[in-house]
Amino acid sequence: MNIGVSTASYYPLETELAFEEVAKSGFSVTEIFFNAECELKNSFIDILLETKDRYGIKISSIHPTMSLAESFMIFSAYDRRFYEALDKYSRYSEIAAQLGAKYIIMHGGKPNGILSDEEYCERYMLLKEATLKNGVTVLQENVANHRAGDIEFLRSMRDILGADAEFCIDIKQAVRCGYEPFALTEEFYGNTRHYHISDHSTASDCLLPLAGNFDFEGFFKFLNNQGYDGSCIIEVYNNAYREYEEIQKSYNKIKKFSTIR
Repeated sequence: MNIGVSTASYYPLETELAFEEVAKSGFSVTEIFFNAECELKNSFIDILLETKDRYGIKISSIHPTMSLAESFMIFSAYDRRFYEALDKYSRYSEIAAQLGAKYIIMHGGKPNGILSDEEYCERYMLLKEATLKNGVTVLQENVANHRAGDIEFLRSMRDILGADAEFCIDIKQAVRCGYEPFALTEEFYGNTRHYHISDHSTASDCLLPLAGNFDFEGFFKFLNNQGYDGSCIIEVYNNAYREYEEIQKSYNKIKKFSTIR
């Protein structure tokens, strides 16, 4: 199992500077969250590759900047926009392959979308077909105020697609949706390829790991006993800490828990 830190934890620091901060801090793996269209240019990817090679850091996944528009672009009734989004996801998969990342994380559609669950799954599979040409898989994330924030929708995806329904489970998003994160982890383990980890308390739904009440010992024990060999990426908002050093301390502590059985 790999423990890492997302560049999103440093937002609004520019993506390449956030990646530099992650890499020089000695974290073994990261997820790169893209924040602007200009960051899809080859010249920008070259900057990321230079940093990756210089520090020897692994990139497990990437997160498109179009996440706020996915409901409008991908899961509406207007096919022309969908095919434009398909091209954009193909580009992201090219970038992911260059960076050595296996996954693209998708927020997906909003709850008021007009597509049926079956139609949603058809669009999701078309995205996967486009990205798998570059060896990259699209993961549906359980994001609050989105369709996949509802546990019944995740179950529906799993029932319709079986093993083709592949998820990123995010602890803070589970809390925001009113679900117990560990219960979600247990139920959807067979379809989950990637985790976003954070902590929470009665005062805040997003804290650095081990700053709240979440049972990380039980969480990692479960994953290890299941033979999970993917990544758990610390992803928090910048109001979860005051200094970057706090992320480093949290990472160092949580790594000790990751081998518990």
